[in-house]
Amino acid sequence: MSSAPAAEGPLVVGVDSSTQSTKALVVDAATGQVVASGQAPHTVSSGALRESDPEQWWSALGEALRQCGAAAREAAAVSVAGQQHGLVTLDGRGRPVRPALLWNDGRSAAQARRLVERLGGAKAWAERVGSVPSLSFTVTKWAWLTEHEPASARATAAVRLPHDYLTQRLTGTGTTDRGDASGTGWWASATESYDEEILSAVGLDAALLPRVAAPGEVVGTVRASEELPFSTGTLVAPGTGDNAAAALGLGLRPGTPVLSLGTSGTVYAVSEHRPTDPTGTVAGFADARGAWLPLACTLNCTQAVDRVAALLGLDREAVQPGGAVTLLPYLDGERTPDLPHASGLLYGLRHDTASGQLLQAAYDGAVHALLGALDAVLDADADHSEPLLLIGGGARGVAWQETVRRLSGRPVRIPEAGELVALGAAAQAAGLLSGEDPAAVARRWDTARGPLLEAVEQDEETLSRITQVACDAAALLDGGPEAGGAL
Repeated sequence: MSSAPAAEGPLVVGVDSSTQSTKALVVDAATGQVVASGQAPHTVSSGALRESDPEQWWSALGEALRQCGAAAREAAAVSVAGQQHGLVTLDGRGRPVRPALLWNDGRSAAQARRLVERLGGAKAWAERVGSVPSLSFTVTKWAWLTEHEPASARATAAVRLPHDYLTQRLTGTGTTDRGDASGTGWWASATESYDEEILSAVGLDAALLPRVAAPGEVVGTVRASEELPFSTGTLVAPGTGDNAAAALGLGLRPGTPVLSLGTSGTVYAVSEHRPTDPTGTVAGFADARGAWLPLACTLNCTQAVDRVAALLGLDREAVQPGGAVTLLPYLDGERTPDLPHASGLLYGLRHDTASGQLLQAAYDGAVHALLGALDAVLDADADHSEPLLLIGGGARGVAWQETVRRLSGRPVRIPEAGELVALGAAAQAAGLLSGEDPAAVARRWDTARGPLLEAVEQDEETLSRITQVACDAAALLDGGPEAGGAL
C-alpha cells in the first residue's frame, strides 16, 4: 500500500486486472497524483493450460481496494481494465461455469484455423472483423469449448471478457466497450456491432453477450456491497482491455509508437484508419475513445529471455556484444509470427560463443520480432524518427533498452509513470466527471514524461541475420506439435 498528500480534486479509481494480479490506483482527477494503491495476486494454472478462476479476480479486487484505505471510499468514479480475449462463462446466477480460458491458453489453434477457412479466409476476416483470429481470440476459445466441453457450453447463460465480469459484479448489468469487444473475433469493426454470421458459426446466441457501451458513457453505479470499500452510487465507466487502457494512460496521439515489454510483447499505435491486415500480423483493435489501435503481439518476450538467462545461470543483464549466434526464443509457440507449435531455435553456435553473447541473442530475437511487427502496425506516412515509447516490466532493464535502441535505430523514451493500464482506467473514470477525452486527461497529467535515449546507428547486420534464419526455419518450426528446433 502507498499513500500521498491530500488531493486537489475528486478522486477516481483505476483498476488493472491482469493475468497475474489485480492492481488498484486511487488518483486525484485534477492532477493525476496517485493518492493510494494496492495489489493482490491471482492463481493461473500451470503447464500448457492457462486458466484462472474469475472469483479470484473479484477477491483480488477487494483486497487491492482495501489496501487503498479510506481513499477508495471517497472515489467518485471507477473504471476496470483487464486482460484481453479471456473467455468467462457464467451460469444463470452469474457464477462461473468453469475457470476462464485466458488469452495465452493455446488449445484453440485448430479451431482458429478452421474458422478462418470456413468463413471466407484471412482477407475476408480482416475486412469484416479487422483481425484474422488467432488462438488468443475469444471466438476460437468458445469454439473449443463447444467442441470439447459441450456440457459447459450448454450451461452458459452469459459470456463475458475478464473486465466485463468485474464491471458486471460492480453494477449488476452486462456491458463491455468497443476496445475489448474488438478482441473477441465476433465484433465486426466494419459495422461496430456483433456479427450474427460468426456467432451462428460457433453456436453462440448474441443475447448471451454484453451490451457495447459508448466511449464516455456511465454504465452504472456501484451496488452496495460489504466486499468492496466503495460508496454506494460511485459512477462506473465502461472499462476496456489492457492495451487500450495503456494507450489512454499514455495519452497517445495518432502515430506515436509504443513497444511494451512484458510476459508477452506488444507494439501498437493509435490510428484514425480502421486496420484490415490480411496477413494476420496486425490485430485491428478499436481503442477506447472511438479511434483504432492496430496492435501486434508476440507471446515470447521478457519471460522467454529470463528463462534463457536462468538456463545459462546468468543475471538477466549479463549480456556480451559480438558473436554471430542467432536465437529465436519461441519457447511457448508464437503468435507473431503465427507459429503456435514452434519451440526455440538456436543457430550458429560455435566453440568460442560466450554465454553472455547467447543471452544477448535471446534479447535480439525477441526485439527483432517486435520491430518487424511495428513496421506493419504504423501507417505508411508515420514519422519514423519519432521516439518509441518503451513501457512494461522490461522497459526498466538496461539490456532491453539498449537492444531496442540498437535494432530500431530510433530514439527511445521511457515514461516514468508506473501502472499505465490502471492509470489509463483512472483517466477514463476521470473523464466521466469532467466530460474530457480520457487521453486528454492523461496528457494533462503528463503521464508520458520520462528520459529520452538518443538514437544510435541501426544494427542492420544483426537484423538481416535474424531475418534470414527465421525465414529458413519457418517451415520446420510450423510443422506441428512434434516439430520445431530444440533450445
